[in-house]
Amino acid sequence: MRRRLDLAQALVHRPEVLFLDEPTTGLDPQSRNALWDQLRGLSRDGTTVFLTTQYLEEADRACDRVVILDGGRLVRVGTPALLKEEVGGGRLAVTLRDEADRPRATRALGSLPGLVRLEPGGASEPVVAYVRDARASAAPVVGLLSAEGIGVAALDQAQASLDDVFLRYTGDRPRAEPSLAGAVSSVFAAAHGRRRR
Repeated sequence: MRRRLDLAQALVHRPEVLFLDEPTTGLDPQSRNALWDQLRGLSRDGTTVFLTTQYLEEADRACDRVVILDGGRLVRVGTPALLKEEVGGGRLAVTLRDEADRPRATRALGSLPGLVRLEPGGASEPVVAYVRDARASAAPVVGLLSAEGIGVAALDQAQASLDDVFLRYTGDRPRAEPSLAGAVSSVFAAAHGRRRR
């Protein structure tokens, strides 16, 4: 209810530019859909909407342009489609029957037509090929590996997502948050009857 009230207050004067920080946090699916419908309507009516979100699938569906920031630095800008195309329009995850075949599989897949990027993965992980068209590349992947005598246990295909884009340009390791001397989280403070500083 608080989110809805915040949005209503922001819209009451029909702004030309609207800034929203994580507008869907804490909303149920129906409320999220209603909010996105409202924001798309505002955009059609000429309001420029800037928003921050960690839900990249929502940004993919609702945003005309996406900016990826890393450590306060702008690292990528573009339409969702263009950004996903940069990492490959699709992703093929190849699980090998025999882990010993990983180096040969990686070499063989390096010659795949339409290959954008190849991630060899580590032990027990799939070899991931980012390609222009996952559907069209699935059969050639199996053919290439079969010709090399490499057994495939599973082949999963998916369209590239903005998560793939984000991880490509910012890395995939979790970030350590800098500690702030004397800072108390609001959850801790509420649980222990303390005020947040």
